[in-house]
Amino acid sequence: MSQPAGNRLRDTRPGLRRQPHQQSGNGATRRRRSLLQETAGILVTAVVVSLIIKTVLVQAFFIPSGSMEPTLHGCPGCLGDRVLVNKLTDQMGGVSRGDIVVFHDSSGWLTPASSTPGLESRVQDALATIGLAPTTSESDLVKRVIGIGGDTVEGRGGKVYVNGTQLDEPYVFSGSSPSDVDFRVTVPVGKLWVMGDHRSESADSRFHMHDPGKGFIPMKDVVGRAFVIVWPLDRIGSLSRPVTFDRLSVSPRR
Repeated sequence: MSQPAGNRLRDTRPGLRRQPHQQSGNGATRRRRSLLQETAGILVTAVVVSLIIKTVLVQAFFIPSGSMEPTLHGCPGCLGDRVLVNKLTDQMGGVSRGDIVVFHDSSGWLTPASSTPGLESRVQDALATIGLAPTTSESDLVKRVIGIGGDTVEGRGGKVYVNGTQLDEPYVFSGSSPSDVDFRVTVPVGKLWVMGDHRSESADSRFHMHDPGKGFIPMKDVVGRAFVIVWPLDRIGSLSRPVTFDRLSVSPRR
């Protein structure tokens, strides 16, 4: 006897219902996989673009000390400034007197930290490496360029002179003498003479005249020129070159 038609329908319906359910599950899996792939692609692209920008164009730096007060905040207890540094100085006219520059400490002005960095510090360094956080490297310094190759820079009677012209320095920290140290140097070609704006708190070129490098910074060590403060929000603004340097009438020898 043949099986009733009704039984045949009941036997086959479960299979018919399961098949669409399986296809729906596969579709959701494919959509999740596609979303993960797109997200990963966006993240990789962002990292690559950030690396290119950091390597070629601009880089963010954190100001960790008060040597450039009041122009750049980094004093104990205050919220340190974050600045952007233009790395295309050669293509943008080079480094000029009055510029604020970040440079590598190849001459050993700083004492290396002996402590082992914690997890937070390692994360910060990793993000800084790919350009997603400001650099807090202890091997970089930030100072103002006072003399370039061929300039004669003097500290005399508490004032600073470049090529015989006294600098008017309103950017120097209030109550701090432009220079308590008397000196006279001629900057070699390809080198810089740099000083902090908080002169009494800045171990700058003046205090390294007896080092092998005689206090001069090689141009090859310059990372770039700081041109804007980007953090904190109430201090956002450009870092322009003081007009006092435009008044120097004597051009340096190249």
